[in-house]
Amino acid sequence: MEIIKRGTNIDFVGKRKLALFFSLTLIAITIASLVYKKGPNYGIDFAGGTQVIVKFSDDPSISDLRESLEAAQLGDILVQDFGDGIGEYLIRVEKSNSETERLSLRIREKLTEKFGADSYEVQSVEMVGPQVGGDLKEKALMAILYAMVGILIYVSLRFEFRYAVGAVIALMHDVLITVGAFSVTNYEISLPVVAALLAVIGYSLNDTIIVYDRIRDNLKRAKRGEENSCINTSINETLSRTLLTSITTLMVVGILFVYGGGVIHNFAFALMIGIMIGTYSSVFVASPVLIYYNELTSKKKVA
Repeated sequence: MEIIKRGTNIDFVGKRKLALFFSLTLIAITIASLVYKKGPNYGIDFAGGTQVIVKFSDDPSISDLRESLEAAQLGDILVQDFGDGIGEYLIRVEKSNSETERLSLRIREKLTEKFGADSYEVQSVEMVGPQVGGDLKEKALMAILYAMVGILIYVSLRFEFRYAVGAVIALMHDVLITVGAFSVTNYEISLPVVAALLAVIGYSLNDTIIVYDRIRDNLKRAKRGEENSCINTSINETLSRTLLTSITTLMVVGILFVYGGGVIHNFAFALMIGIMIGTYSSVFVASPVLIYYNELTSKKKVA
């Protein structure tokens, strides 16, 4: 099945400067958001504290919930809607001292005083200490770093070093912009989200390798001076496959995002953003990097 007719020749290479501007704009927004918010919005897995998910029979306001909990003097409290159901809330207390294990009981007491014992149900309670959260954060960052290094080595052996440079730059681009989307939307980054980022790296790499494989085959038959035209032709030849794969994957992830519930909402969001930006980077980042790399190395040889 092909959704792009054979012989189509869209000038992707000619639009590489526009794509570079677009990518740099997204990266600038990401950096600005992270600086303004003093880093990503880490979930309890990384930040530590106590997280309680409560389901009410009616639909109390967030301000009423926060007011009832502030009387307990629990410290910084975050209350927000959770999931798609009415009256379902997430309560997080960023407290990590010796009283952490008693926080859930104190939360129950204050909710009972304000709303009554039969008006709500505690669906889950999670407690993570700051040392454990910090250790998980470090291991998550190292997992992403090791993945990048492994990809650099693999692509260098499978193709050439210049292809590896393009692939790693594209993957760093994808991860950074996906994290930026979380920062802008204020979604939490948790362990499932890190798993989604690693999945995005694998998905985007697979897409990039398909394009690179076609570029390498076509370059073997190309004449000197036809490299840019050859790269553009290769992108067009694999475009149908790229779009079909991305569209069908996005359909599944979109259903998970809409109907999967609060537990996997952020996971599905990371995959959805990552797949879209990964498809874009395979065409407009990974391939043009080859051109910039060739131009840079040729100038050095002349000098």
